Amino acid sequence: MSEAGVAEIQERIRDAAADERALRIRGGGTKDFYGRRIDGELLDVRGVRGIVDYEPTELVITARAGTPLDELDGTLQAAGQMLAFEPPRFAPGATLGGTIGAGLAGPRRAYAGGVRDFVLGVRLVDGTGEALGFGGKVMKNVAGFDVSRLVTGALGTLGVVTEVSLKCLPRPATELTLVRECAADQAIHLCNDWGGKPVPLSATCFVGDRLYVRLSGAEAAVRSGRDAIGGEALDPAQADDLWRGIRDHAHPFFASTRASGVLWRLSVRSTTPYADLGGPQLIEWGGALRWLAAGAETNAEAVRAWARASGGHASCFRGNAAPVFQPLPPTLLALHQRLKHVFDPHGILNRGRLYPEL
Repeated sequence: MSEAGVAEIQERIRDAAADERALRIRGGGTKDFYGRRIDGELLDVRGVRGIVDYEPTELVITARAGTPLDELDGTLQAAGQMLAFEPPRFAPGATLGGTIGAGLAGPRRAYAGGVRDFVLGVRLVDGTGEALGFGGKVMKNVAGFDVSRLVTGALGTLGVVTEVSLKCLPRPATELTLVRECAADQAIHLCNDWGGKPVPLSATCFVGDRLYVRLSGAEAAVRSGRDAIGGEALDPAQADDLWRGIRDHAHPFFASTRASGVLWRLSVRSTTPYADLGGPQLIEWGGALRWLAAGAETNAEAVRAWARASGGHASCFRGNAAPVFQPLPPTLLALHQRLKHVFDPHGILNRGRLYPEL
């Protein structure tokens, strides 16, 4: 299903808009836990799938939103390329559309860029059933407002993404993961120190009193980085399992939070000192991303206040702490509401998924 699938989505949206009936957009369903719980008639977009265009020499791939990430990875890997932001798969069946909607990136994000940095263009169906296109399939496209990046991370509240063009990158020639024992504050200091030096970092993670560092690039650069960092080298297969587990939240740290408790996602300045927030932490992105496994007794407002004071914000990634996302200042909320009205004037698409007012 391709153009016919898009036409079917348009018809479903027009019908829903006629009586302002809420629609709940769903792809692979692997990120349904993320964001506020919502009701609505299910709009399944998995039928709109398939790679539309890929020319490895251009470093651009275009695919429909229902395309599984595993299919994209297989195609890119055959050409020696990758999606550099390492999109997570929290369960089998993760799709490209869900990746764009959630806007979440994996361990490489701090060193290669986030999802928005690689989105060149999107096609979507807005809240009136109109099919729209923004951006393009080239890296230099500056015509008009950058809606392609605007819809990235909007959790489907602005439209149903049907097609995406992404910049891809060559896979690194060499990768090496080093591990050393240290305390949390020391790990944060080391990562920030290395980040200011010519060291080919591509991922860092501190968990369980151990700091893991991945180096990626030319063999000579990786060798030089190893000499600068030191530590014990992990077996390549063990290293792959480690970073995949962190990316997909299959690592024991995350697995322990699925059945009970609350998992907080704290985005802060990378240099922020470690703070005991009432539960174990896993620290990524050189200190800029802190995952907090908190119990029910943890004070949610205290966690949010700490994140604000640290130059960032806190999101309840899993669990039932409310609100899910850091509350918006009135001016910024008003801007979001205006955007929502432009793209979805009847307020039917993933109503309330980000904030109750959207």
